[in-house]
Amino acid sequence: MSTRPANSYAHTTLEALLKTDEKIAHLKDGAYSKAASPERFESARAALESKGFKVTVAQNRDEAFETLKTLIPDGASLNVAHSTTLEEIGFIDYIIGETPYNNVRSTILAEKDLAKQAELRRTIGTTVDYFLTSMAAVTETGAMAHGDLSGSKVGGVAYGAKNVIVVVGSNKIVKDVNEAYQRTVEWCIPAAGAFSREVFKAPGTSMSHYELLLQQNPFAPGRIQVLLVNEALGF
Repeated sequence: MSTRPANSYAHTTLEALLKTDEKIAHLKDGAYSKAASPERFESARAALESKGFKVTVAQNRDEAFETLKTLIPDGASLNVAHSTTLEEIGFIDYIIGETPYNNVRSTILAEKDLAKQAELRRTIGTTVDYFLTSMAAVTETGAMAHGDLSGSKVGGVAYGAKNVIVVVGSNKIVKDVNEAYQRTVEWCIPAAGAFSREVFKAPGTSMSHYELLLQQNPFAPGRIQVLLVNEALGF
């Protein structure tokens, strides 16, 4: 039986934001909010493995939460890029409490001077043992895509962290890299804009960095692994 915590960030899920933000009304009932078919799920899984990514499958968010805990060894330093997916599976609430990890994220957020906090994100935040994130899209050809505004997420995934775990729902599976970019721009950025309006009272957001992961780094085999969840999660 899962011990997954309730999501205390439920007010910033896509479902919640659609009820409060008319600027994303066009996303309601969109195809990108639905779990992939079994055939598409299996195609993406096999393709990711063919590109050198280690893939672990979870059937739902309860299983994803329990599985993720087993992928991170006790004592490892840990940081998390903002991820609605990780909030929805309960992992963000979990690491706020007592865990066997060195939670670098808590150290960063404890610094209230924003300039100093940004420096911590650049230094200790991207050089942890395990960096956790999600993706904007996973292709049926085995690529993954994501973007951000500051670069802190892309930087940790691209090179900084010793290990990266990508937790991604099957609603993010797309045909190819062209559709991955389309999903990022037309779906993820508007949803992230609604998140920014809700949380930061900002007018929206934008993307300064965009990264395609086409294969596992041959000089660091096993560095990036994927927890592929057979359920719709995140933006």
